[in-house]
Amino acid sequence: MSTHQLLVLVLIQLFILLLPSVGLYKMFEKAGAPGWKAFVPFYNTWVMLELAERPKHWVFWQLIPVVGWFISMGIFVEFVKAFGKFKLHEHALAALLPVLYFPYLGFSPKEKFTGSGPVKKHKKGTVREWIDAGVFAIVAATLIRTFVFEAYTIPTGSMEKTLLINDFLFVSKFSYGPRIPNTPLSIPFVHNTMPITNGNSYVEWIKIPYTRWFPSPVRRGDVVVFNFPAGDTVINLPDYQSQRPYYDVARELGQGNFDSGRQIILSNPDQYPLVIRPVDKQENYIKRCVAIAGDTLQIKDQVLYIDGKAQTFPPESQTYYTVETKGQPLDETVMREEYNLDMTNGDDVRTTSNPNQYIMLLTWRAHEKMLKNGLAKSIIPQIDSSLGVYPYDSLHNWSRDNYGPIWLPKSGSTLTLTRQNYSVYERAIRVYEGNKLEMKDGKFFLNDQEATQYTFKMNYYWMMGDNRHGSQDSRYWGFVPEDHVVGEAWLIWMSWNKGVRWSRLFQKIK
Repeated sequence: MSTHQLLVLVLIQLFILLLPSVGLYKMFEKAGAPGWKAFVPFYNTWVMLELAERPKHWVFWQLIPVVGWFISMGIFVEFVKAFGKFKLHEHALAALLPVLYFPYLGFSPKEKFTGSGPVKKHKKGTVREWIDAGVFAIVAATLIRTFVFEAYTIPTGSMEKTLLINDFLFVSKFSYGPRIPNTPLSIPFVHNTMPITNGNSYVEWIKIPYTRWFPSPVRRGDVVVFNFPAGDTVINLPDYQSQRPYYDVARELGQGNFDSGRQIILSNPDQYPLVIRPVDKQENYIKRCVAIAGDTLQIKDQVLYIDGKAQTFPPESQTYYTVETKGQPLDETVMREEYNLDMTNGDDVRTTSNPNQYIMLLTWRAHEKMLKNGLAKSIIPQIDSSLGVYPYDSLHNWSRDNYGPIWLPKSGSTLTLTRQNYSVYERAIRVYEGNKLEMKDGKFFLNDQEATQYTFKMNYYWMMGDNRHGSQDSRYWGFVPEDHVVGEAWLIWMSWNKGVRWSRLFQKIK
């Protein structure tokens, strides 16, 4: 655990103990204790346990990372019992909203400290015991998923061979700082769509602006889970969603003209039912961060350059190469065990008209090993020069293997707007940062005022799959704003392919 991650856990614990201090001040005075003790973290819970006549060793359990949060909530519940509060909703308020509930108990003249006598006489029924246990389990799991880690399953091969389909991961939420949900009113354990009914699993009665506690920037090379940037609008049918993004479908229907395709979709709501989703309810994606805010990125013949410097490929990243061997036949066992290639799989190895030449989907590790071992006489990248990548305009003739250069916006940095860069940065300025932006007669209008520059509010990242020829990534939908970042892929805790892949269990993700 890094120093930053440990600091995040400690600070959250201190927040839990200090936020309700104002209310505790008055509650302590009602109980005959000095009010100032409410403002001393850990000592305040010691006083609560003392007044409620509960075991004082609970204080020390609060020092356990994460577990301590729930111990503190339990202490809050035990303390309000000494004020005669035994109902389920009263305990829920004490555990989840003490910052509001404690001031009510402290300042209301109706509320009195009753001590431990009524507590010892009170007995909960069996049903209440089960309800309390269920509520606690849901609250605990929700808090852990929000602030600590969340389980995630790899659904596609876009990160192979670093991550495989049906790898089960733990994603660390505090690597970059816990992000507070934009839509807190939602069904627990359901991301955005209810099963069976296919309706939204959330309501937007309460909306919280982007807030991240104790933020830490994404690092170049991290494997990151984030909300799909092009998932703000989706066609709400099983075959669409993030598999066929709304923006791609609109361009297809408009034969390259997005506005024409958009009108076709809007005029056929039964065929193309649309759903608008808040950031935290957009689909989760996982890719590797290859460039961070302030970087200038370029791809030349598959090789990634950052600020003009060539970057090494991740060891298990894969892409297509033309491989010329020295004439010896390929052995299936050797290819599988030494180079992680399945010769029965038409995607991994394909023959050509030259008997010594093959098209292979190689990892960088296998690429280097073939050259070192002398199996390959030459290995040449298969360059995809087809167009159809972000920003989908006539000014940038980029392809997925020859892309850029493109500068990544950094918080506080100022961009001079030009006709050349308008299509590149327009979505970030308009959608991600909430502005009105237009270009008319070669002039730019920001929130209806003529402008020549824009200063960015957020950091932006560039995400790419390690399977460079089989990944829908930033080359197709552009930047990932910092408010879309969910967490860092940390550990493979389970892997399955017609049985457990034992060698992958508990591997740290690199």
